[in-house]
Amino acid sequence: MKSCISIVDTFIGTGYPVYIIAEISANHRQQFDEAVKLVETAKEAGADAVKLQTYTPDTLTTQCDKPEFRIGGGTPWDGKTLYELYSEAYMPWEWQPKLKKLADDLGIDLLSTPYDKTAVDFLDNMGVPAYKVASFEIVDIPLTEYIASKGKPIILSTGMATLEEIEEAVQAVRKAGGTQIALLKCTSAYPAPPEEMNLRTIPDLAKKFRVPVGLSDHTATNYAIYAAVALGAVVVEKHLAFSRLMYGSDARHSLEPDEFADLVKGVRAIETMLNSPVRKDDLTPYAEMKRIFEKSLVANQDIPAGTLLSAEMVAIKKPGTGISAARLHEFLGRVVSRDVKADTLFSEEDF
Repeated sequence: MKSCISIVDTFIGTGYPVYIIAEISANHRQQFDEAVKLVETAKEAGADAVKLQTYTPDTLTTQCDKPEFRIGGGTPWDGKTLYELYSEAYMPWEWQPKLKKLADDLGIDLLSTPYDKTAVDFLDNMGVPAYKVASFEIVDIPLTEYIASKGKPIILSTGMATLEEIEEAVQAVRKAGGTQIALLKCTSAYPAPPEEMNLRTIPDLAKKFRVPVGLSDHTATNYAIYAAVALGAVVVEKHLAFSRLMYGSDARHSLEPDEFADLVKGVRAIETMLNSPVRKDDLTPYAEMKRIFEKSLVANQDIPAGTLLSAEMVAIKKPGTGISAARLHEFLGRVVSRDVKADTLFSEEDF
């Protein structure tokens, strides 16, 4: 597998800018105008891509209210049937080509998560440049193989998967001809508690699978993504909503527009701070500050010519424009060649 991938003309991997995805998910509330505004907002906030989800309730589940079809486990959707949840959350397919054209016009990538083969074909015909595989779908190996057969980059979210399941999915992509894959660390809780994030998994996955790795984040703040970028994440995904207070299955773990813009600014600042893997010894931009605020050797008293310099005769004081304080022992015991007044910076010519 490649250590970097490319989506359209953007490279994703170590040494390249972090690829930032704004996930719309169900936050359109099945209103086309809101979906349009979310795409526009993602672009305004500085995201590299906006992501949709492509499914219908009938392609995902069965209309049934038996106990096994009801959601539980402490999610925001407890008590609903799967069919009810997906009926409220899905994005009508007829919107998606229109949103793709809008994204193209705005200059932002539009990706999507397909949940069955018909969705894969629909998105392929629509011209999406890459596919995302959702956390709960990573074990659907036939779907993953079919996505890989389209020859486009695949971003696999690893949420509930074991290492063995991740390995199986990666191998499935490779066997089906997929050559570009990235993994996303993900905690499948909504919102995700900080103590369950386990962000050190990110460099571990990168080492194990030798592919670009990032974070799909469901916490309620920006902190996890900032930490992930510092740990080496090269792609990040966060839900975008107009308000966390609005009704919707994903609003609670989404960022509002101003927060998403702050997220982008923070990520860009962090990657600038991380731009060198070694200590920078070229301090030219700080030469004047260094000259003023470092310390020099200073005469602690009047010293006549011919005196052997002793430690009691020397003070160490700012500025740093004389002989560096670090060189004190080079001059102790040497003969002072001319009179030096108290509170005078020593120079090489004094010896």
